[in-house]
Amino acid sequence: MTMAPETPALIDPFARAISYLRVSVTDRCDFRCTYCMAEHMTFLPKADLLTLEELDRLCSAFVRMGVEKLRVTGGEPLVRRGIMTFFRAMSRHLGTGALRELTLTTNGSQLTRHAEELAECGVRRVNVSLDTLDPDKFARVTRWGRLPQVLDGIRAARAAGLRVKINTVALRGFNEDELFRLVDWCGSEGHDLTFIEVMPMGEMGEDLRLDQYWSLEDLRTRLSERFSLIELADRTGGPARYVRLAQTGQRIGFITPLSHNFCESCNRVRLTCTGELFMCLGQEDRADLRAPLRRSSEDAVLEEAIRAAVSRKPRGHDFDYSRRAVSGQMSRHMSHTGG
Repeated sequence: MTMAPETPALIDPFARAISYLRVSVTDRCDFRCTYCMAEHMTFLPKADLLTLEELDRLCSAFVRMGVEKLRVTGGEPLVRRGIMTFFRAMSRHLGTGALRELTLTTNGSQLTRHAEELAECGVRRVNVSLDTLDPDKFARVTRWGRLPQVLDGIRAARAAGLRVKINTVALRGFNEDELFRLVDWCGSEGHDLTFIEVMPMGEMGEDLRLDQYWSLEDLRTRLSERFSLIELADRTGGPARYVRLAQTGQRIGFITPLSHNFCESCNRVRLTCTGELFMCLGQEDRADLRAPLRRSSEDAVLEEAIRAAVSRKPRGHDFDYSRRAVSGQMSRHMSHTGG
């Protein structure tokens, strides 16, 4: 049974209850995916990052205020030193019933090391970013990644009892030819699969973004040439919309921030590893929570800052690729806010 929040729920100006927090625990990653970050990134000084204890205090404040789902992201969250200490700390909220789900998004590279302990902390499912099953193409899109390492990590997660959902960014001219291969592989392995439209984030240049953009409308049309798509009302607390493939029973998700945005039902905010709260992935407005966190040991001060930030949450973002032009582009890299 989910416990009621200890303080009044977080409600934004459009009457949306904020029940989902995505927290980036590091901006560092052992990959350099082309749509996420530059090859030669300048990462934050470690001194600028919130400590694991500070992340605990911040996330616990959100849980008290009604957050029921906590997703840990990066960068690559599992490369942060001591990160399992944070997962163990957050697991206490699962024990009380205040937190309904503790999960993470990962590139899979470190799952072989950490899958069993994640399961012991109460993590029940993980999202693994995987855009291709071709080792050469995988090396090209991740720059530094090795596909066998990720596949080993996925197997370790399954062996530990974790459900795996594969997140695939739809990239025109890159993985269009693998649409059915990815669907078939996920079906044979028992993984759910979600396709994501590439978003205009990071200083990559308009031409590259437009060249990469593959509308999920087109992807769905191609999928329907082989499968009958049954619309589902499933919701997992995130932005995906789901169909079931009648022929195989598989569930396929679509995250469409550009062709069909999902802002009207947005229930989430994003906390960076430096304590900035982004109320919308597609807007630059942010709130500094590190200052009140460090200024006072009184949680009431922190909760007041969180509530003030949520009161500025916009109706939606401005991402748009229509008319072959990028609108609403964000200069920060995706790794900064954790996706």
